[in-house]
Amino acid sequence: MSQANSLPPNFIPFQVNKKDEFDIKGILFKYFRQWPWILLGIIVGLLVAYYSNKSTNPTYIVNSSIVIKDEEQSLGADIFGPSGFRNFQTRYKLENELGILKSHALAEETLSQLNFNTIYLREERWKNSQQYGDVPIVVKADWSNPQLTSGLFKLSVLDASSFELSIVESTFSLFNPLDPFYKTSVGSGNNTPEGIYSFGEAITGQHFNFTVSNLFASNGEEVLFYFKDTPSLATSFTNLLQVNSSNNFSSVVNLSLETPVRRMGQEYLNTLMNTYLDRELREKNEVAKSTIFFINEQLRGISDSLSFFEDELEQFRTENKVFNLSEEGAQIFMKLQDLEKQQSEVGVNLQYYQTLKTYIEEDRVDGLIAPSIAGEGDPLLNALVVGLSELQAEKIRLTANYSLETPVIREVENKIQSTKEAIGENVRSAIKNLENYLAELSNKISIVESEVFKLPETEKVMLGLQRKFSINENIYIYLLEKKAESEITLASNKPNNKILDKAMAASVPIAPKSMINLIIGLLIGFFIPVLIITVKDFLYQKVKDPKELEKALVVPLVGMIGRHKEKDSLSVLNHLRSTVSESFRSLRADIPYLSNNKNKLTLLFTSTISGEGKTFISINMASVYSLMGKKTILIGLDLRKPKIADDFGLKNDQGISTCLSRGVSWKEVVKPSGYENLDVILSGPIPPNPAELLLQENFSTLIKEIQEAYDVVILDCPPVGLVSETKELMKYSDINFFVFRQKYSALANIQFCNDLSTKGGIHKIYAVLNDVHGTHGYGYQYGYYTSDVSAYGYHDIQDKPWWKKFGRR
Repeated sequence: MSQANSLPPNFIPFQVNKKDEFDIKGILFKYFRQWPWILLGIIVGLLVAYYSNKSTNPTYIVNSSIVIKDEEQSLGADIFGPSGFRNFQTRYKLENELGILKSHALAEETLSQLNFNTIYLREERWKNSQQYGDVPIVVKADWSNPQLTSGLFKLSVLDASSFELSIVESTFSLFNPLDPFYKTSVGSGNNTPEGIYSFGEAITGQHFNFTVSNLFASNGEEVLFYFKDTPSLATSFTNLLQVNSSNNFSSVVNLSLETPVRRMGQEYLNTLMNTYLDRELREKNEVAKSTIFFINEQLRGISDSLSFFEDELEQFRTENKVFNLSEEGAQIFMKLQDLEKQQSEVGVNLQYYQTLKTYIEEDRVDGLIAPSIAGEGDPLLNALVVGLSELQAEKIRLTANYSLETPVIREVENKIQSTKEAIGENVRSAIKNLENYLAELSNKISIVESEVFKLPETEKVMLGLQRKFSINENIYIYLLEKKAESEITLASNKPNNKILDKAMAASVPIAPKSMINLIIGLLIGFFIPVLIITVKDFLYQKVKDPKELEKALVVPLVGMIGRHKEKDSLSVLNHLRSTVSESFRSLRADIPYLSNNKNKLTLLFTSTISGEGKTFISINMASVYSLMGKKTILIGLDLRKPKIADDFGLKNDQGISTCLSRGVSWKEVVKPSGYENLDVILSGPIPPNPAELLLQENFSTLIKEIQEAYDVVILDCPPVGLVSETKELMKYSDINFFVFRQKYSALANIQFCNDLSTKGGIHKIYAVLNDVHGTHGYGYQYGYYTSDVSAYGYHDIQDKPWWKKFGRR
């Protein structure tokens, strides 16, 4: 007994043991097949990166540093909350100073000292590079008038005295000094300054006002430039500036700026730090200036009174020839002078406290007077006034960068309010004490004045004049001393913070990073084609890879037919040495194992839809058996769309439909194919009810008679996915072949085949892949069914271009 006959009856040959495994080689091969596109993507990516490197201006980083010092703790600082004012400053000062350094207001103040509003460019091959300092011309705009910004001008020097102005880019915006933070778009036209002008001439118009000066420009030289207003420049520099502390425990602040021009960046950072320190000093000097102003106001009145009483005293002495007081009068005068000096000083102090009280009650934000004007006073009150001044300055600086709702500002305001309440209580107490002391002095003066009445009349008048002069003189000297002290304080004030390192620019640009850009361009150029291939492959809903088809099927894939490039369908009969013919022979060699080595065979071919090649495979399988000497018949059962007649050059005038509808014997409709051992029964004229004809009882008799008369019966059936009768026809066949076509059959068609096996009860069903072309899986690139068969020597070798050979490798 042969091995084939010893197999179990339910054994299915070629059943694949499917495993869910990751096929890394197949995936790599899929992508490597597309190497020309991947290579093209890499080349394009490198070219884009190269262009980006060439067309991007180099960017340099400029660094500097500044030290933020803490304020010394003053007396009375413990009233500022549970942690004290010192803790409050320590917690917020550094963060506040970082915000101030990066503020738009400080940037504007800095730029107002620099000539950055005109940006000069030099036209190069790949880009326009910015110039600063060493430019042959100077363009100065009048920013008190409306001015065109952003649009690019070209200045062409005609001679030493004239030039031509043209517009390169007309993307103008109109800057209005009345509304500096809002600009409107302006197109090119009559409102642009195109034309020929003289150097030094005022170029004016509705939207522009500027002059051009020639420094060392030569004839024919060209310079590009554009204007940028200070608010926009401030925004740009603020965005570019990086401010951060060295670490959490350090008060050193590092400033860095990225700029295409190193010298410009250095000047900006140095000016920014100086402006920051000047601003701090101005705020620190506000109290001293207010004190000096207050003293000057007092001196202005005292000076007039002093001059008046001095003149009266001198006149009285001259007229009455009295120049000195008597010993008794001198003693009385000395007592009065001492008491009135104290009274005048107390009066000045009382006036200061009353002014301070008004300041607190009216909630003013400027004009705070230093407590030194009140003499020694209360040290706690002095500390409170100093603290209030510092808090006011802190609030002014913070409001330039933060909104009033910011927690930092709100906490400062709370501290200001609590400080004012404490000052108010101390001021009211001080005023009450001074008023009591002043009343006491007045009583003492009244007692001494009673002794004056005992003096002679002339001496009494002279004593009164000398008293008035002495009182004003003492007040005047006292105020001059306080003014000198305030001026010394003003002159000796200096910023608490200081510059640690001046701005220094790196010698090597930080951008563009040429090598990194090239690497990125290479990676992007590589991954974009890979991504496109992946997405395309994911969205592709046709049967493409034989290996994927085999994994998706629950039935064995037993044969693959290569692409038939000839015009006729008779590949086996007319093209014996073709790879397609060899693939049919390979399939025929496997059929004995599939059929348990039966002598007589009935093979059925179907597919899901029309066009997948079932008729082509039916014809050539019949041809293979006929060439073996087997008596073979090909029956066309696709009554709706017959095709076999055209392939053999026959007339489809009668066939299966004739037998079933008219009762004609099948022997009468058999037609010779023109080839030995091969007969054909065509489908015949298209009937109105093809399904009902094939399901008749006499069709079963017809098939049995044909199977007895022939060795091999080939049934070309209609697509099982479109008609209903094909499944019924499968009971007449020994083997059923379900045909798929590469890049034509939908992936959803696989389920039709699987359902026939799992749900339809069709056991002997196998899959065949038709029209295999290309290598979509590394495991199928060699074999009788592919175009590489010639490599084994079975057929004529056709040389191929090198790139195709390389792609296959």
